[in-house]
This record gives sequence, C-alpha cells and structure tokens, in this order.
Amino acid sequence: MATIKDIAEQANVSTATVSRILNNDPTLSVSEDTRKRVVEIVNELNYKPLRKKSGKTDKSNEIYNIGLIMLNDETIDPYFQSIRLGVEGTCNQYSLNIATTMMVGKSSITAEALGGLDGIIVLGDVDIADLKEIYYENNNIVAVDYLPQDSQVDVVVSDFEGATEKVLEHLIGLGHTDIAYLGGRGMVFGVSRQKTKEKEDIRKMTFEKFMKEKGMYNPDNVLLDEWGPTSGYALTKQLIDKGQQPSAIVVGSDPMSLGVLRALHEANLEVPGDVSVFSFDDIEAAAFMNPPLTTVKVYGEEMGKTAVKLLYDRLKGRTIPLKVTIPTELVLRESVSFKK
Repeated sequence: MATIKDIAEQANVSTATVSRILNNDPTLSVSEDTRKRVVEIVNELNYKPLRKKSGKTDKSNEIYNIGLIMLNDETIDPYFQSIRLGVEGTCNQYSLNIATTMMVGKSSITAEALGGLDGIIVLGDVDIADLKEIYYENNNIVAVDYLPQDSQVDVVVSDFEGATEKVLEHLIGLGHTDIAYLGGRGMVFGVSRQKTKEKEDIRKMTFEKFMKEKGMYNPDNVLLDEWGPTSGYALTKQLIDKGQQPSAIVVGSDPMSLGVLRALHEANLEVPGDVSVFSFDDIEAAAFMNPPLTTVKVYGEEMGKTAVKLLYDRLKGRTIPLKVTIPTELVLRESVSFKK
C-alpha cells in the first residue's frame, strides 16, 4: 500500500508538503504545478488516506463532502430544479454532504473552491474537460443531462432519442406528415461560462434523422434559438410569417411551448384543431396550459437520485465509469389530435 513517503519521493517534495496538500491547508504556499503533480501521483499510486469519521469505527458513519455544479436557470426551466431536488433529497441516505453548490457564470469555480471535495455532481452542459483542468483530484464526477466526451466519468441522461422517435411515430399515426421542430441551440459551457462550444441536441438530431428516413424532412421546418418561452414565441412567429403552417410542431421543452401556444393563438390558429403541439419535460404547468399540453415526461428527480447513487458507488471503490439512461413516458393530453 502506498504511503505519503512514497508520494513525496516521486513528487520530489517533503512528506509535510504532501500531507498539507492532501488536507487542503490554506496556508500552504506551493505552485499549482506542484499541487497538481502530487495529486496525480496520489491517483497513480491509488493512495487511500485515512478519512475522518463521524463515529469511532463504524464505516457506515463515513461522511463524504461533495460539490454540486449547476448550469441552467431553474426559473426558466423547472426541469433542472427537479434534478437538483432529486440530488439533495437523496444525499442523506448515502452519507453525502453537499459542501458547496455553485452556479456556472455566477459562482467563482476555482481549484481552491473545489479543493478537498470527494466528488462532484454536474447538472447541465458543462465541459467536463474544462472542469478537470481545475478539479484533478479524482474521477469522482457525475455528469447529469449531458454526455461528455470524457469516458472516465459517470453519466446520467434521459432517453431523448427513443422519446423523439415515439413522438414522431405517434404524430404520423395520427396522419401528420408536415411536422416542424422548434428547439434550443446546443451549447457546452466552460466552468467560467466564457469558454463555450456548440453541440447538437439529441432531440433535433433524432428528429432530422427520423424524418429523412420517412421522406418527410423539410429543413425549413427546423428552427433553433435560445431555450425558453420568448424563443418559442419568436420561432413560431417566424414559421407563420414565412407562410409555413405545419400540421404539428414538436417543441424541445415545455417552457418553449408557452411561447409557441401564445404565437399560435395570436395567429388565430387553434390547437389542436389547426396545429398539434407535442413537447418535452412535463413540468407541473404543462397540465394547466390552454389546452393542456401533450408532452414527454422526463424523470428529472430520478436522474438526480441516480447521480447520487453512482457517485456513492464510485466513492466506495468502483473504477469503471457507467452511463445510465433513464426512460421517458408520453403524456397524452389535449394539444395533439388527428390531422384534419
């Protein structure tokens, strides 16, 4: 079993320096390169320091400190709130303490702020590679609602691909062939929110692939903007102003559908009489829209719970990264009907 002395020899530093780095001593003055080198050697040697316990010898009382990093504004899309609540409500069951909660773009997410954490749960499209530039202590990271290129971290996602296919099969079964897709642009953010890169949203990708295979694809029927009601409204107005009136619209999220329904109402188009609307998320307000919104139920709270379970399993020794895909469910309400 590796010792602090082994680490110190390989890193060419004193055992005291290794100990102070492992204990995140704020008074220690060493370069970031030295700190990173020590942590990398710790991981290479699989060094396991003795942990502080809340009890004397009972391992069941072991407490792990974790961080929660969030990207999306819950006031715009309550879907992300449900994920967070799932995380928070499950941590106590697994002896996980959320030591810090940070919002990308609003919090100062630094190596110092993340130092000493046993693991991190990340909600949303946050660049894991960018995060690892400042959090290199371990691979105890769970990405939720985002599939990163990094294959060493755990992932929890919803089955948006399967759900989109089911949505389109349902609409086609009702006689709809002229179907539009309105969604948000896929963006991945760095932890500072300044570094961004584009990505394709799986719902849009699946929509295009499916419609092309059916010979029903019309590129003019795919419009993207920001996520939220304002964009849903603007994109629907754009469709109408261009003289396009599809018989059905698939919308990437329920909050966007609020704007879609408003724009259709202003254009004197009845839902579902003139245009059917099928959305994603099944937020609480979906059942109370006018008309009640047909949507895909996404189990956000279950995603949060699963993320906690995966992180705990990692902390207990699992080294193989896992990807868990949570199933979805079609919730059929009054905003979709047969094509007239």
